[in-house]
Amino acid sequence: MQTGAREAALETLMRCRRDGAWSGASIDAGIKKYELSRRDAALASRLCLGVIQNSSLCDYYIGCCCSAKLEPKVRDILRMGVYQLLFLDRIPARAAVSEAVALCKSQGCARAAGLVNAVLRRIADNINSLPLIPGEGTAGYLSIKYSHPAWLVQYLIDRKGYDFTEAFLRCCNSPAPLSIQVNTLKVSAADYARALARAELEYERCDAPEGCITLPGGSATELPGFDEGLFYVQDRAARMAVEIAAPKAGMRVLDACSCPGGKSFAAAIAMENCGSILSCDIHEKKLRLVRDGAQRLGIDIIETAAMDAREFKAELAESFDIVIADVPCSSFGVIAKKPEIRYKKLSDISRLPEIQRAILENSARYVKPGGRLFYSTCTILPEENEQVTDDFLKAHDEFTYEAFSLPNGVSAPGHLTLWPQRDNTDGFYLSRMRRKTHD
Repeated sequence: MQTGAREAALETLMRCRRDGAWSGASIDAGIKKYELSRRDAALASRLCLGVIQNSSLCDYYIGCCCSAKLEPKVRDILRMGVYQLLFLDRIPARAAVSEAVALCKSQGCARAAGLVNAVLRRIADNINSLPLIPGEGTAGYLSIKYSHPAWLVQYLIDRKGYDFTEAFLRCCNSPAPLSIQVNTLKVSAADYARALARAELEYERCDAPEGCITLPGGSATELPGFDEGLFYVQDRAARMAVEIAAPKAGMRVLDACSCPGGKSFAAAIAMENCGSILSCDIHEKKLRLVRDGAQRLGIDIIETAAMDAREFKAELAESFDIVIADVPCSSFGVIAKKPEIRYKKLSDISRLPEIQRAILENSARYVKPGGRLFYSTCTILPEENEQVTDDFLKAHDEFTYEAFSLPNGVSAPGHLTLWPQRDNTDGFYLSRMRRKTHD
């Protein structure tokens, strides 16, 4: 019996629903609270993330078997049970049902235990002949099947087509790997890979960029060499963003929206810890993550400053070889890692382009003549991506797109959107611009 794992998962789901908490930090807190073993911690995480990823699908099948109005906690318990029946074939159906009933009793919902038992048994008994999702070939069908809001599904279909959209949604519901970057200031990628092999951990070295390694989930702090600063957590897309910006030893770099620091760390490593990097964030308390990370990695060329990236600092004008503006965005490119992001409303993100344009406008003022300006997001919406950079360039003829090539050989005329199902990265927008030199 793994009741502790299910209690931790249920508690996290309730916190996410009631308080808008992020699932990642909440499930970690639940794992510590219930002192779960590694096996139970993995189950708790899988249940929590799986339910968030598939809540509409679970609700559809619950609705096929039950017309009663459900208390939110009871619905959470039912969703967990349905998720196990649909996706976790290593858990016997009888265990999924009995554990859900036990949760009802232990969580003050004993009066609903009979209903939960009946609904889950009906689904279990008909698992190979469940009702078909209506509207195949429509946005509504994909919205239920992959549990994404209908507005986002229709938005993507209108711009990218049905098959492309379904592949993206499917990828968003797939388990997200843990991507790390080897700190080559301290160890080679090959030597660190050998350390993982000695620890009998499953991993895969990426062809590009050099030093990128993926693992099938887990906690980064438990990997070999974390305390020694042999690696840091960062997706391939974000690492490629820094490689495209192309910092070199001795340069002066501004990371305008730096927290939690991955791009600053990547730049420092590329610069061989020689030069200077100013890492900024609007919130001073977040900059501790950058300082602590740099110390762990043995990087000493990073300075931090609390700064609103929209507000001009005259003392920084035209003083940087490279300015990196990885701006706040809707984050729809990282739904696989943060599944609750999918439930954002259009109204939640409507003001983001205004903020992004302001940051880009201001960041451009810090670029030296002949220097580079790099704009990026972790979303796939053109309103936050190419529409922002295209409009910026129309208004600023002193800047121009500068073509680049990805480490995998793909070329781009100055900007490119990466898609997880196509590029095996986070969804990400990359844009490199050059400031013309004075005549």
